[in-house]
Amino acid sequence: MSARRIALDTNILFYAVDRDAGDRHRRAITIVARAAKLDCVLPLQVLCEFFAAVTRKSRLSAADATEQIEDWKILFPVVSASPRSLTRAMRAVSEHGLAFWDAMIWAVAREANVTVLLSEDFGHEEILDGVRFRNPFRMADPFA
Repeated sequence: MSARRIALDTNILFYAVDRDAGDRHRRAITIVARAAKLDCVLPLQVLCEFFAAVTRKSRLSAADATEQIEDWKILFPVVSASPRSLTRAMRAVSEHGLAFWDAMIWAVAREANVTVLLSEDFGHEEILDGVRFRNPFRMADPFA
């Protein structure tokens, strides 16, 4: 396997705590555990979206969501947006049709030298400026 850096999107983290998600829950737990052993980063926006989603949908209390995020911050480096990320994201919206917040995650991942972004929200196996999008729920081994 070639050297690469991975990033996880919000939906994987959400499913990891959503016991009602069935197979996606079980797979997400496995994905997060495997990612923790690799060169994997979490965009700050992903953690923000996770907190908003799990508290809004009553999957976790604010205190439990905070505790979970603090645990992930220990396991994974957190990468943040820059002014350059914003410029890249806006360009990706107009040139590639990405939704803005997805484009921001991609742009931050790109700047952090991520080569594989695991997410349900992008075209499976598409590559944009060196970042391959993979839907980990559509393949046996998203790390292969």
